[in-house]
Amino acid sequence: MAKKIGRNDPCWCGSGRKYKTCHQAFDEKILRISEEGHIVPDRSMIKTPDQISGIRESAKINIAVLDYIAENIKAGMNTEEINRMVYEKTTRMGGFPAPLNYNGYPKSVCTSLNNQVCHGIPSEKVILKEGDILNVDISTILNGYFSDSSRMFCIGEVSEEKRRLVETARQCIYEGLKEVKPWGFLGDMGQAVHDYAYAHGYTVVREIGGHGVGLEFHEDPWVSYNSTRGTEMLMAPGMIFTIEPMINMGRVEIYIDDSNGWTAYTEDGLPSAQWEVQVLVTEDGYEIISY
Repeated sequence: MAKKIGRNDPCWCGSGRKYKTCHQAFDEKILRISEEGHIVPDRSMIKTPDQISGIRESAKINIAVLDYIAENIKAGMNTEEINRMVYEKTTRMGGFPAPLNYNGYPKSVCTSLNNQVCHGIPSEKVILKEGDILNVDISTILNGYFSDSSRMFCIGEVSEEKRRLVETARQCIYEGLKEVKPWGFLGDMGQAVHDYAYAHGYTVVREIGGHGVGLEFHEDPWVSYNSTRGTEMLMAPGMIFTIEPMINMGRVEIYIDDSNGWTAYTEDGLPSAQWEVQVLVTEDGYEIISY
């Protein structure tokens, strides 16, 4: 239970303003929506202005590292080279790769190739070749603040089938963003992503979704892309989460590699594609923090 704050007390958000002129109306609106039976965020999910500023600084590194990979990725290199590039670039800029040693994960980045849905582990044995599609998922810690985003890369000339998958997965992000509005619901965004993917002949992974991020690598809420409008958690200004649907060319089923406990693959062996953005809900829409 959140501690009761007097109207003239300093606001819980750290703004220095009185509660009555800062977050009192916000809290009362959250309470009303909760009483209607909806899932609402608690105060720990609402980032303060200082926290948002720190997360933005972390994101500057995350974006720069992905840009660096985009400039250098090519056929013939192995994914361990990408791992080294990520570590070196991130640390040179003053950050640290969030995946490294996270719950035992052994590398600084996830590199998911073709039918790998996510959490592909870089290796000298995995060599990129013409026609591959690859997701590079980068997360950065700077001064205790976390950023997280990923991009797809087409290696050389890829088939029209794969290129269409990659582009549809990217468009799913934009369709979802159209529904990121204060006082809407995560289900509004989730259904928009789901409907767009299925309308184009693809499926959306159910077991793995997005998440809150900023003060920790993975925070509440969990974000589904197989949800329906008016459901899931309320989107309130100050929330930060990822939109990162995993779009399969074939069936929706996936499995986890028993040999490493991390890498997810499509059950039918067909390709999967994913883009990821980190989003702040604002008073009038959204801000993309990292991409």
